[in-house]
This record gives sequence, structure tokens and C-alpha cells, in this order.
Amino acid sequence: MCRWLKVSRSGFYEWNGRPESAAATRRGRLRMIREIFAANHETYGYRRIHAVLARSGESVCPESVRGLMRELGLVPCQPRPWRVVTTQPGGAHERIPDLVGRDFTADAPGRKLVGDITYISTWEGFLYVATVIDCFSKAVVGWATADHFKTSLISSALDMTAGNLKMEENAVFHSDRGSNLEFKGSLQHRFLAVSVDDR
Repeated sequence: MCRWLKVSRSGFYEWNGRPESAAATRRGRLRMIREIFAANHETYGYRRIHAVLARSGESVCPESVRGLMRELGLVPCQPRPWRVVTTQPGGAHERIPDLVGRDFTADAPGRKLVGDITYISTWEGFLYVATVIDCFSKAVVGWATADHFKTSLISSALDMTAGNLKMEENAVFHSDRGSNLEFKGSLQHRFLAVSVDDR
């Protein structure tokens, strides 16, 4: 073969033992990145692909992987995790004014209260927590938990609030534009004014 190519044996073995060129290394990495990306349903970002390359013994920095992925046009598809929606804006909030105007301070206890609902994931499902905070002390003055976020959950939190805090005349209860707006009509016996976030 050397005679046919008109090269010396020593020249052939020197070429054969030469380390891989930078261009060849780059082509190999591009091919590997494309294969890893496709094998993982196009969900791996540059950090995960870098980890796969590192486990396979490939010495490359994460930023190089990021640049190669950008060059190849590989954009990972990362679906958002399913989350419980406790705020569902609807038309009912338009009938309730915003009396707070993003001012969450008060000059005395029991004059301005804010409330919200959140949830905690447990082994038995979601646990919903309704809280009521006094804007003067920033303390949680009422709360309730349940396996749902219906009106009764919020009413329980407000019942605790009424027992823990003396309501001032013309007190305001403020919440966001959530899906539980129907409970606000039943609060008039406890709060003289109900307020909803205008955003």
C-alpha cells in the first residue's frame, strides 16, 4: 500500500499515530451530541448532554457543548410539570372593586386583611391551605386546610380570623381574582368591604 501511495513506511506510521485533529474531534462531538439528543427524545439540555459525554470519557466543557448544540440548532423540549390552578380569573371579579390599590400596609390591627390559597403535594394527594394575614402585623391570623379549595375552606380560615383578631369598623378583606369569588358575598356580615386585586 505504501509503494502504491508512494509514501515511506515511517511516514505512514507517523501519520497513523498522529493525535486526532481539532476538526475531527469537533465532527465527532457534533455527531455524538446529535445522537444523545435524539436518543433522549430531544429533551436533554446542554448540562445533561455534557454529563453523558463526561461519563463516556469525553473531555469537554459545558459551554462548548452549549455552543455545539446551538450550532446544530438543537433546542430541548422540556414540558412543564402539571400544577394545580387555584386562581382562575372570571367575570365575577369585575363587580368587586380593588380597595387596597397595592398598598398592603395598615396603621392598626384588624383594619386591612389579605388572603390566599396554596397547596402542598403529599403522598395522599394535594393539601390545600387558606391563610389570612393582617397587614398591620404581617402575622397569619387565620388558616385552614382541606383536600379541596371550595368556599368552606376559606370560610374556615375566616372563622379562625374572627376568633383571633378584633375587626375594626370598615375593615377590608383583600384577595386575588380567584375562582372562589362566590364566597365573598357571604362575608358582608364580618367585613364591611371586600376587595379584589385588579390585575
